[in-house]
Amino acid sequence: MKLRQIPLLAVIVLLLIVTGCKAEETMGAMTASIANEPSAAVKPITSDIINEKGAKIGTATFTQLAKGVQIDVSASGLKPGLHGIHIHETGKCEIPDFKSAGAHFNPTVKQHGYDSPKGEHAGDLSNLVAGADGKAQAQFVLTTVTLQKDVPNSLLKSGGTALIIHEDPDDMHTDPAGNSGNRIGCAIIQ
Repeated sequence: MKLRQIPLLAVIVLLLIVTGCKAEETMGAMTASIANEPSAAVKPITSDIINEKGAKIGTATFTQLAKGVQIDVSASGLKPGLHGIHIHETGKCEIPDFKSAGAHFNPTVKQHGYDSPKGEHAGDLSNLVAGADGKAQAQFVLTTVTLQKDVPNSLLKSGGTALIIHEDPDDMHTDPAGNSGNRIGCAIIQ
């Protein structure tokens, strides 16, 4: 009789192991999902994107996630093709050249571009793609920044920051701005 109980015990132990692993996988999936959920603690920010004449050409919305910030961009009036797009260190959009926005947001003092062996700036993004009609819509997630105040990598630092759209594509490695050309769009993040 004791010999019959051993296989039953083995089956029970095996079921516990399998269900424990399944529970761990489920928790991992739930954690990944939560990381991409908006944070209720920080209200999303929507900013107008203006061109070099000061006219509104689109909007950018910044939403705090559990790990990073989601950036939704909608713009028009762009030349078709790729455009560099970055977060810059100062929340000023003075026309016509937006130089008032300063350099790329770079609180960790890295070099520019995803292809840089020394790491990218906190404000580096992938290129924005404008269609044949000059319209662009994109969603980016930056895990290197936050909308939480009083944190070194906060986009809401004193003086704010800015989202800049460039005239040309970002080559993803040339320091300091990826050879992305003139600044043609700007949105203040405050």
